[in-house]
Amino acid sequence: MTKMAQVTAGHLDKDADWWRGAVIYQIYPRSYQDSNGDGIGDLAGIVQRLPYIASLGVDAIWISPFFTSPMKDFGYDVSDYCDVDPMFGKLSDFDAVVAKAHDLDVKVMIDLVLSHTSDQHPWFQESKADRTNDKANWYVWADPKEDGTPPNNWLSIFGGSGWQWHAGREQYYYHCFLTSQPDLNFWEPAVQDALLDVAQFWLKRGVDGFRLDTINFYTHDKELRDNPALPKDKRNSTIAPSVNPYNHQEHLYSKNRPENLDFLRKLRAVMVPYNAAAVGEVGDAQRGLEIMGEYTAGDDLMQMCYAFEFLSGEQPSAQTVADVMARVDNEAADGWACWAYSNHDVVRHSTRWALSPDAQRLFTTMMMCLRGSACIYQGEELGLGEADVAYSDLQDPYGIEFWPEFKGRDGCRTPMVWEPSNQNGGFSTAQRPWLPVSQDHIANSVAAQEDDPNAIIHHYRRAIALRHAHPALTKGDHDGVKAIGDIVYFTRSLNGEKVFCAFNVGDAPADLALPKGAWESIAHDLSGADAPVGDTLTLAPWQVFIAASPST
Repeated sequence: MTKMAQVTAGHLDKDADWWRGAVIYQIYPRSYQDSNGDGIGDLAGIVQRLPYIASLGVDAIWISPFFTSPMKDFGYDVSDYCDVDPMFGKLSDFDAVVAKAHDLDVKVMIDLVLSHTSDQHPWFQESKADRTNDKANWYVWADPKEDGTPPNNWLSIFGGSGWQWHAGREQYYYHCFLTSQPDLNFWEPAVQDALLDVAQFWLKRGVDGFRLDTINFYTHDKELRDNPALPKDKRNSTIAPSVNPYNHQEHLYSKNRPENLDFLRKLRAVMVPYNAAAVGEVGDAQRGLEIMGEYTAGDDLMQMCYAFEFLSGEQPSAQTVADVMARVDNEAADGWACWAYSNHDVVRHSTRWALSPDAQRLFTTMMMCLRGSACIYQGEELGLGEADVAYSDLQDPYGIEFWPEFKGRDGCRTPMVWEPSNQNGGFSTAQRPWLPVSQDHIANSVAAQEDDPNAIIHHYRRAIALRHAHPALTKGDHDGVKAIGDIVYFTRSLNGEKVFCAFNVGDAPADLALPKGAWESIAHDLSGADAPVGDTLTLAPWQVFIAASPST
């Protein structure tokens, strides 16, 4: 049996429910580990660092795109869905990632970018040739208005019109992102079939699931109706910076279409034989949680989605946390959330929320206790803040377009720091990596923290271990997340096990009346509070209390 066949066969024995409550570690491959000295991280580098990842206790890795690409948007512009870009290695290197991860009992999820391709993809090269070829309808083409202007008012997230003129066809094509990222036409059945074949290719190769980029962007309005204006008081810069006119529209017709659900059901059917799971990125500043509920309801859609409520700019207050979770209970009661504080698209949350070390630890513990699955982004476990990248070093077209009001995404994408031995923090032997290593990060490298028992990396390990030790925290229900003053609290339960969780997200001591029953602290090493006096719990600033009922 070949290595690929062995990996694939391993899926058949996997718990179909493995994703529920899983902790997923996101890898941005360009910036994780460079194995060949060219200044760019690669798949062989990931293999090298997988034992470290496994030591954190995570259940799965999510690898951002490594497919063949001209890299105008750093891999989110795919020119071949079924091959590895040479800068990251070869297909055999990916097979090695899967084999090593599975040996370490870590599952592998990959980032599928299905809403659009690169303009260098052979599908687009054929589609743009004329209006009659076999793939002429594979992208969103439209005639101009009588005056030659674009067919409607749809905008690009990267700025300006979402339509680009093509002289050869004398038509516009739609691109929600860069002009070099044309959107696929999901109204064409052959497009859906081709994308389902892509998913099948990687499932056969051994992947355990997918992170689905911009999952709510797949299908567009067939009539190409104009998006309505969004009232100023409803605008929100969670998805795009406030300087971007994209915020001025309600994207009613360019995304979030109900027909999207039909494709997701087909994708789920492809995944079922492999016990594979998917987490969708819901990019919508107004309806994110509602869409998450729609896309994860029942057993025939996606298992998980994440919205942007905890990727927002303001540090969540106790009431904010309670409100978000109440909305999930209301709008996604039959679904499942996947929470993230940081990723490759937003300012790192320790900077974004101006967190003290105690606050970083509290929010980490809270994530591991909330109902849902959890994503952590590389370097988050080191407490890394946003790197300051000079304009001359910028790579991100988004930042270059809106500088200096918006500096783009390079500050969260700088290389991982492994050791303090050289200027590149052990990431690369190259004289100049693709993005500069933050010198502020090197002092917080993995090697430096491993030797410090008080370092935040160990807190992450303890918080993840706590989640795994208590099924109620992994897969259980909750009695509703509540807030009183600066305290967030709730009880998780499963099969008779009950775990009570309380978090003081304020700078002053606070009291909380405990629910009835006897409670025994189970997480004193996670900034745990002292045993309660009677029925009252007193929490110091940024202190946590997690307890189990002795009857369980």
